Amino acid sequence: MEKFEKLQGIAAPMPLVNIDTDMIIPKVFLKSIQRTGFGKNLFDEMRFNRDGTEIEDFVLNKPQYRNAEILVAGDNFGCGSSREHAPWAIADFGIKCIISTSFADIFFNNSFKNGILPIVLPQEQVDILMADAEKGENARMTVDLEAQEITTSDGEVIKFEVDAFKKHCLLNGLDDIGLTMEKADSIKSFEEQAAQARPWV
Repeated sequence: MEKFEKLQGIAAPMPLVNIDTDMIIPKVFLKSIQRTGFGKNLFDEMRFNRDGTEIEDFVLNKPQYRNAEILVAGDNFGCGSSREHAPWAIADFGIKCIISTSFADIFFNNSFKNGILPIVLPQEQVDILMADAEKGENARMTVDLEAQEITTSDGEVIKFEVDAFKKHCLLNGLDDIGLTMEKADSIKSFEEQAAQARPWV
């Protein structure tokens, strides 16, 4: 998993509330357990008409937001089913940070495991960031995970909280497999001792 340290990028405003995982990645696309390839189907029903043409008014189809790496979203983002394909699609599209007033618990935890930083802030601070995002591609935000700060395009600094363990994992690019591999020497030692103690196994 790629390390998340400091991100400076375009923020896309998406003030809709209750964006669920089926809106993020419709169930018709859940045909693989690979983590890649889902970005093209992110927000499919909001991004595309039935004939496959783009819906021009959708924020991520607008030229200034096509390369957005930050999403400023409405309340209760990621609700609905527990599909891990939702953060897979978001990460594959290129979004590395989502800011909202609240997230569904399973989506929130799955985001960290897939290299995405979900940030919870009070409504008044989300409103500030939403307004900044609406300025377009020239208004770049900076998200500094180590300092736990978001800096707007105007230089306003907003502090955020993050669980220390989840922060450690993102800063070091550790998903569940990476965390296990940190203990590789201990696992190997245990297996060797177990083989000596129970050679018949």
